[in-house]
Amino acid sequence: MKHCTCSVGSAVQSQSRLPSPCPRDRLLSPDSDMDVQGYKWVRWRVWLCRLAAVLSLGLLLVVFHWRPRLAVLARCCSCPLALADILLIRDSFDQRHVVEVLTVEMEDGSVELLGELEDNECRDKVQLHKEEKTLLRYYLFEGLRYIWMAQKGAFCRVSVLNENWTRKDLYDFQKGLSHLEQSSRRRMYGPNLIDVPVKPYIRLLFEEVLNPFYVFQVFSIILWMVDRYYLYAICIFVISVCSIVFSLYEIRKQSITLRNMAQFVTNVTVRRNSGVEECVSSEELVPGDCLIIPQEGLLLPCDAALLAGECLVNESMLTGESVPMLKTPLPTGEGRYSSETERRHTLFCGTQLIQAKGGGSDAVAVVTSTGFFTAKGSLVSSIMHPQPTDFHFYQDSFKFLFLLGFVAFFGSIYSFVVLFRTDVTWLELVIRSLDLVTIAVPPALPAAITTGTIYAQGRLKRQGIFCISPPRINICGKVSLFCFDKTGTLTEDGLDVWGVMEGGTAGFSELVPDPRLLPPGPMLSGLACCHTVTLLQGKPLGDPLELKMVESTGWTLQEPEGDGKELDAEFGGHRVLAVLKPPSRGTTTSEAMAIVRRFPFSSALQRMSVVTVARGGHSPLAFIKGSPEMVASLCRPETVPAQFSSELSSFSSEGLRVLALAYKPVDGNTDLRTIERGEVEKDMRFLGLLMMKNLVKPESAKVIDVLRLANLRSVMVTGDNILTAVNVAKSCGMVGVDEKVIFVNATPHTAQSMPTLNFSLEEGGAPDAQTSIVTRSLYQSGFDLHLAINGKSFAALCNHFPEYLPKVLLRATVFARMAPDQKTQLMKELQKLNYRVGMCGDGANDCGALRAADVGVSLSEAEASVASPFTSKTENISCVPLLIREGRCSLVTSFSLFRYMALYSLIQFCSVLVLYTVRTTLADWQFLFCDLFVVTPLAIVMGRGGPGEELHPYRPSASLLALPVLGSLLVHTCMIVLGQLAALFITTSQDWFVPLNSTLFGVANLPNMENTSVFSLSAFQYIIMAVVVTKGYPHKKPLFFNWMFLSLLLVLFAVTTWLVLYPGPVGPLFKLHNFIDMDFKMVLVAVAALNFLICFVVEVLVDNGILNCLRALRGKRQSKKQYKRLNTLLCESPSWPPLNQTLSPTEQTVIQCS
Repeated sequence: MKHCTCSVGSAVQSQSRLPSPCPRDRLLSPDSDMDVQGYKWVRWRVWLCRLAAVLSLGLLLVVFHWRPRLAVLARCCSCPLALADILLIRDSFDQRHVVEVLTVEMEDGSVELLGELEDNECRDKVQLHKEEKTLLRYYLFEGLRYIWMAQKGAFCRVSVLNENWTRKDLYDFQKGLSHLEQSSRRRMYGPNLIDVPVKPYIRLLFEEVLNPFYVFQVFSIILWMVDRYYLYAICIFVISVCSIVFSLYEIRKQSITLRNMAQFVTNVTVRRNSGVEECVSSEELVPGDCLIIPQEGLLLPCDAALLAGECLVNESMLTGESVPMLKTPLPTGEGRYSSETERRHTLFCGTQLIQAKGGGSDAVAVVTSTGFFTAKGSLVSSIMHPQPTDFHFYQDSFKFLFLLGFVAFFGSIYSFVVLFRTDVTWLELVIRSLDLVTIAVPPALPAAITTGTIYAQGRLKRQGIFCISPPRINICGKVSLFCFDKTGTLTEDGLDVWGVMEGGTAGFSELVPDPRLLPPGPMLSGLACCHTVTLLQGKPLGDPLELKMVESTGWTLQEPEGDGKELDAEFGGHRVLAVLKPPSRGTTTSEAMAIVRRFPFSSALQRMSVVTVARGGHSPLAFIKGSPEMVASLCRPETVPAQFSSELSSFSSEGLRVLALAYKPVDGNTDLRTIERGEVEKDMRFLGLLMMKNLVKPESAKVIDVLRLANLRSVMVTGDNILTAVNVAKSCGMVGVDEKVIFVNATPHTAQSMPTLNFSLEEGGAPDAQTSIVTRSLYQSGFDLHLAINGKSFAALCNHFPEYLPKVLLRATVFARMAPDQKTQLMKELQKLNYRVGMCGDGANDCGALRAADVGVSLSEAEASVASPFTSKTENISCVPLLIREGRCSLVTSFSLFRYMALYSLIQFCSVLVLYTVRTTLADWQFLFCDLFVVTPLAIVMGRGGPGEELHPYRPSASLLALPVLGSLLVHTCMIVLGQLAALFITTSQDWFVPLNSTLFGVANLPNMENTSVFSLSAFQYIIMAVVVTKGYPHKKPLFFNWMFLSLLLVLFAVTTWLVLYPGPVGPLFKLHNFIDMDFKMVLVAVAALNFLICFVVEVLVDNGILNCLRALRGKRQSKKQYKRLNTLLCESPSWPPLNQTLSPTEQTVIQCS
């Protein structure tokens, strides 16, 4: 049975469905929807398994290690969760995990105490499992603690105990917890640690050796030792040991690095309910603790809600946002607290508090989350337990290994039949048959295909792009759509004030280019005061837009010093956060104003506000700044100019960033310390518009053009105005000069109206008479039309017009006024259409989208940022084509390595089968030469050589089981077999040919002519195939750029030719027959050359689509990509979109995708 937050087994029915217990990103919570079954130990089964393990010489334990579920089923019996010792968990990705139920003894009175602290519902939840002692039953899964709750009949995340805390609850905790309360909570919640386990070398060695790859290696080495291939077995053993040592070192090093980044313990000061402040270890913190934050700041060890004071916080490690954020106290009230909606009032674990201002005292915060339940814990968990990658290449690689195993099976049967006729011993028969399995299935294949990714990761790092998820590099090669944030990504971070226009009931005044020219009044005061700019060591710090706005007024910022009581007294006893002083301008000087309350900017609310007072505490005013549409909606209608919409459209269409300001006087009797945001931000008086010029970065247009030429779709996702976004889209080339933009307007269901949907051409587009002409010619030349939609319409479209959503997504280029969660939703909706989606952004608002996308790129100076899989230090989007080129190069290299390793096994497999047929085999040194001196070096250096200089219009394939891949492998295998048989038959047809001794078999028959001819040709084939399968243009640089690979090819070709023509003293070592006939030797080299020529031509023909004729025989099939099928249908439907028509949910013509 599935459950949202409580893990419920099939034996116990869940009584209710709980909401998410903590604001964790679902992308980072693979345990948010789990199926859990309980099991109890059965003693006789346990002892029976122990006996079976002894009798099987430990083989049963190895199987149990590979399949823990089998171990549970063999040793346990199913039971209700309330009695379970072991839990079998199936997560939302259908992966199975086994966890043990743990217990911790609770102190007397602690259960009742927690019951008193929580509401009635939670009190039922904390009825703990009763034994002779009061025990808390829980389990740990991916760092999160789940506790047993009898009322729910389920294991629930421990955070469910504090999920419904209100703001009032948090303020009640300000008095502090008692020692008993703190101790009981610590037993319930566990230690405040983001514990990344660093396993000891012994355990790592045990787990590594039991890896199927190394188990297969051990099996192979034992087999070779029995077969007296001592030298070869020893070399492979040494290489395997070195590989294990290196692997253990890297695994432990990465674990230590991650632990050092994740685990942080420091001393903090907490307040007890007695009023005493204690210094305790951060490991002891629990939700509800009252944390005292010193003025010099600290590195925060938990998530906490700020209740008093203001904090300047650097969140770059979590979000990639390099600009410090000013955090303000949580507003009071009864509303439910959520760290996602209250980000500007929440201090997140792992962020650096640069400074804290408490108005003469330390800032105060209450702990809300600890350990893996914190924001940092969620990100670390996503690194430790990444979401399974749904990528054809990785899935097909394992299928292909099974295919090779299938080939090995038939080869073993063939060798068994052939050898059975030669009267060899049964031991020899079994060994020879099993030996073929070790040849046909290359155990090094999974490791070899990662070398291309490793090289690409190194090249990216040198270019300033850091990757924390290497498998994503190959996925970059398949990206078909890239989304871009606007501000700071496509456009410059810095903004220049373009002008100010005051507005009122009489309309708008003339445009004032410089705010300093404004007369003293509310507009000038609002520009100077409505911000969250702060001082750090005397220098202004804050959002670039606000810094420019304050700078343009000429006012100076002053902050309280010391305890700040002097300033407080100067401004009527109010606690002053900052003072803005106007410049001296003769007789008309504005009055200094003090900010006494701040309500910081919220992406969801699209606004911020402040409350100010004049000297003496007089004339309290509230100012609001934000998106024009939002600010106008909060103003009294009579104060908004009639020309508001037209002026806003005019400025936005010119690409200007437009903000609106409003104000209102505040009743002097109001307690400004407790006034709520909702009270401040209503019945405002419209002040005017502030226009700022946001220039497009010079690299943006070039990059968009590169992506367009490569048939990669570009989309803008921004929180800015839709007209501004469209203008920027035109400036950077997303929308062509002669291309049309259609606005999508959807309205939600209200009490007065039904949902509606309409499509309208932008102003200046075709008149109504030409609408049908525009629509008919819309799809004749691809993307001649672009849809633009804002966040409100996007929400209404998702909720009320889901059948239109795919069609809008297919044509939409601009998504404006998008909230952070809508950006994340957009990524998921695009992925549902089978797009491989990339996302590039630079701020905290993009974090969810960066993680949701297949490829997320954060433009940040923070190298250690875990906000996205990729972090680029480049301040523009020029990193995007580079990343895609490296992804394509890595994917092509991985394909080449995979095919080469497969062909290497098939070459050796064919050689052994051919030689078995004539009662001989390869010598020990022949195996060594091919495996260690030819194939291994070639596989290592094949991945070198960088990506192509340009992005090609077509993307490389990601399927190993595609017709061109399987077809070329089949043809190459046939050429390999024919080449070796040709060498053998040419040898046997010579007049001087002497057959081998038919009474002997295997190594005892060496040296002989048959072996030498087949080995000579196969040695060339290893080199030939390395050249044939190595792809260059267009996704990689040509072969000659990889000078190391080219040099190695020439050296190996020379050495192999020398072994064939003049073996000299190494002939006896390799057990080669010394042919006297030089003409014959030259014929062998000529056969190898012919083999190369045929395989090379075949590969070129396959690359150019020669096998497409086979597809023509089966008939044309629809694309597996939904967006391609939908595009075909839309191109055949000239009546879509229906311009200037109002659609309702009951009047739709739906285009279905089969």
